[in-house]
Amino acid sequence: MIDAQQFIAASTERVLAFAAHPDDLDFGAAGTIAALSAAGVEVQYCIMTDGDAGGFDDRDPLETARLRHEEQRVAASRVGVSQVHFLGERDGYLEASHEVMAKVVRLIRQVRPTIVLAMHPERNWDRIQRSHPDHLACGEAVTRAIYPAVENPFAYPQLLQDEGLEAYKVPWLWLYGAPKERENGFIDITNFFTQKMDALRAHFTQHPDVAAMEKFVLQQCQHNAQRGQLPEGALAEAFHLVAVNADDTIAGF
Repeated sequence: MIDAQQFIAASTERVLAFAAHPDDLDFGAAGTIAALSAAGVEVQYCIMTDGDAGGFDDRDPLETARLRHEEQRVAASRVGVSQVHFLGERDGYLEASHEVMAKVVRLIRQVRPTIVLAMHPERNWDRIQRSHPDHLACGEAVTRAIYPAVENPFAYPQLLQDEGLEAYKVPWLWLYGAPKERENGFIDITNFFTQKMDALRAHFTQHPDVAAMEKFVLQQCQHNAQRGQLPEGALAEAFHLVAVNADDTIAGF
C-alpha cells in the first residue's frame, strides 16, 4: 500500500487530470482534487470527449455537448479548478490513436504536472459500467503517452520542432476507476465530500435520480475508506498509484 495522503501535503505543484467524459472526474476523483486545490496545488482538467451521447433527454447532440461543457466548468469550479481543456473527440468513439496521444503529449508537456490523473485502462469485471470503452481508451491513451512519448524527444517530433515543447518526465500516474485488486492508494476526502457532491450535482443532464446517485457515491466512499483502513466514519477515493519516474528509475527499465 502506498501512502497516497502524503502527496496532499508534499511537493506536488501541478496536477493534470484526464477523463473520457464530463462528470467522470467528479465520480472518481473530485474529493481528492478539492483537497489538492485547498492545499494550494494547481489542478487542470482535460476532458477527452464532448459527452454528446450522454443524458436521458431527447436533445440535439450539439446542444448536449454545449450543456456538458458548461456543466463541467461549473463542477470544476466547485473543487477549485479553473482551467478545463476539451479535446473535442466524439462520445463513444474515443480511441488510443496517435492523433489522440499526440494531443495528450502536447498538453502534458505544456502543463508539466507532478501527477497525471487518468481513468484506468483495464476492464473492471466487478462493475463493468465503470469500464465504458471511452474510459478504457482514455486510460490507454494517457498511459501510452506518458511512457515513452512524453519523455522521448523523438516522439511526435513536431511538438518539439514546431512548438518548442521539450520532453518531460512525469513523476506519478494516478489511475481511478481501477479494478479493486489494482487499487493501492486511498485519499481521505471526509472534509471535501460536500464539494465532491456539489460538483456531481452540476451535471444535471446526467442524473435522472439524484438521490440514488448520491446514495451510491456515499456508499462507494465509505467502502473505500474501510478498504484503506481509515478511521471509522471516514470517506475516501481509491486509486492505482504508479511511480513513472521515481528516484530509482532507470531509463528504459
